[in-house]
Amino acid sequence: MSTRTSQHTGRLVPVGDTVLRFRVVHGYRRAFRLAGKGPPVVLVHGIGDSSATWEPVIPALARRHLVIAPDLLGHGSSDKPRADYSVAAYANGLRDLLGVLGVERATLVGHSLGGGVAMQFAYQFPERTERLVLVGSGGAGLDVTPVLRAMTLPGATGLLHLLRIPTARLQVGMAVQLLRLMGSGLGQDAPDLLRMVDALPDATARAAFIRTLRAVVDWRGQVVTMLDRCYLTRGMPTLLVWGSRDAVVPVAHARRAHEAMPGSRLEVFEGAGHFPFHSDPARFVALLEDFFATTEPAPWSAEQWRELLRAPDSVDNSPRHATGERNAT
Repeated sequence: MSTRTSQHTGRLVPVGDTVLRFRVVHGYRRAFRLAGKGPPVVLVHGIGDSSATWEPVIPALARRHLVIAPDLLGHGSSDKPRADYSVAAYANGLRDLLGVLGVERATLVGHSLGGGVAMQFAYQFPERTERLVLVGSGGAGLDVTPVLRAMTLPGATGLLHLLRIPTARLQVGMAVQLLRLMGSGLGQDAPDLLRMVDALPDATARAAFIRTLRAVVDWRGQVVTMLDRCYLTRGMPTLLVWGSRDAVVPVAHARRAHEAMPGSRLEVFEGAGHFPFHSDPARFVALLEDFFATTEPAPWSAEQWRELLRAPDSVDNSPRHATGERNAT
């Protein structure tokens, strides 16, 4: 395996590999994957997931980019303290990890909850954000799969424990197969959702998952929105990627976000679910590379930011036909 010296960390980084690394930030151990060399791209996973979810696309992206894929606090191999698991706290933690690694600006790619974190990062730290890619992202509507809403109710931690019992796991697996045979969208996403349950090995991990979920979802649906601040993405190259059969966050949310984000580009993967980068990783990477090649990093102007904040109603939030919706089939 060949290696190159990262221009940002001064350390040897494997090319085409996803080695897990660790740094202590604010007293907590943070896990992350590093690969490649070039303009930084940060991959932010969703709730209950980890940086491992990006393994199908990291090697290809690392051919031209420095790829950084963290395990968010409370997830994967990062520490799981009793802490603040809000979207804003995750954005702060991401900024501090990038600061430790010496990365000043980056393109952010966020999936599901990670999309909300990426959007929050762009809002809190626009001077550090070059582009924004939201994949099946939360924050564009109330709707979310009933499975996640149920997980916010009392007793959810015990239910997660029961799902790991072999007999219950077998029954759930049979139900998943039935849903898939019926052509259900949830059946398509269920294997990935069950994989995330399997990645919660102990009570500490399950508690961190529930605490994170309750920060963004309750029994009625999503409680965090990005729509009230979408106008701030004016001038920020933004790509929305969704699966047409996403059963976790419906594709209608993608179109709503596209309408609210000036100049954004929407790509819908026909037939894909909540994980389009798993359904067709080669197409996903090609889409990102095209987006990177056809856009320039967002310029940062404190004066323009102030003007946007002062006069949001003057911003045209209608869909941009030149950068409209496309179907990837």
